[in-house]
Amino acid sequence: MSPQTEHTAPVAGSGLAPDAGFAEYLATPEGPQFLNPDAVRSPGPDVPIRTVSADGRHGPVSVRIYGEATSPDSPALVWLHGGGFVSGGLDIPESDYLARVLADGGTPVLSVDYRLARDGVSFPVPHDDALTGWFWARQNAVSLGLDPELLCLGGAGAGGNLAVGAALYLIDAGKPLPAKLLLAYPFLHAELSPPAKGLDEEVMARLPRHLRFTPEDCIRQAENYVGGPVSMASSYAMPGYADPAGLPPTALLACEYDDARGSSELFASALERAKVPVTYFLAEGAFHGHLNHTAGLPEGQPALDFLARELSSARAR
Repeated sequence: MSPQTEHTAPVAGSGLAPDAGFAEYLATPEGPQFLNPDAVRSPGPDVPIRTVSADGRHGPVSVRIYGEATSPDSPALVWLHGGGFVSGGLDIPESDYLARVLADGGTPVLSVDYRLARDGVSFPVPHDDALTGWFWARQNAVSLGLDPELLCLGGAGAGGNLAVGAALYLIDAGKPLPAKLLLAYPFLHAELSPPAKGLDEEVMARLPRHLRFTPEDCIRQAENYVGGPVSMASSYAMPGYADPAGLPPTALLACEYDDARGSSELFASALERAKVPVTYFLAEGAFHGHLNHTAGLPEGQPALDFLARELSSARAR
């Protein structure tokens, strides 16, 4: 399907439908496209991998476990992949390569295969699946040789949204929280907030359409996930609008050339005002989907190093 098939109103001066980017996500359920598909990539490390099934409210949820505990006091990460809520899965490079690298470094990763917001599925199904993965990890941590108090929760893009939404639910439900949140360019607000220092428009104009996010893209993405108007979204669905007080320490990875960078900046500011410890890392020269585009390439190592450092510094709450 062409990105413009379903839409008629072009973005002023661009010749593109305003939500063509989101339409492209819908057209590629297998996951986000590479910016540089011909690059020679290193394979991820060979680590022990197994998949379990967790019983959830909407049926079984697959959880893929990468690596094994190296010591009882080392952290582990429950991860939620990106893809605009409508694409991606456990095999996309952002999720699989990241998990292999972290597991090879001694941090087991439990990657949750939540249901996508396609074919009539909408909130709260992906949110509930994310919680199912989290609760399974907590309940089975000891049998996996992990300390449940050192479990961290994170995700990229839409997965970052699901991670924050899950953490807000845990606060309200009085359940144990993650030791830390790790978020990569999360989609937290339906309305785009411009980045504080702007964007290099010459660079942005050269990006392919699926790496751009217009206001229409974001609204349609949010409405598809929410299952209706953004005005009816709960704080668990669009967590950027919620009071972040009480959230765990948070590590935020943002990209220099990303229309949605302002959302990360806005959330970082809200965390600071709420006295939540936050560490912010800007991946220079990077585009939205950085962990996917650079999987297996040297350019992605600084971002992976940042996440590994943040995981190693996680402390029980």
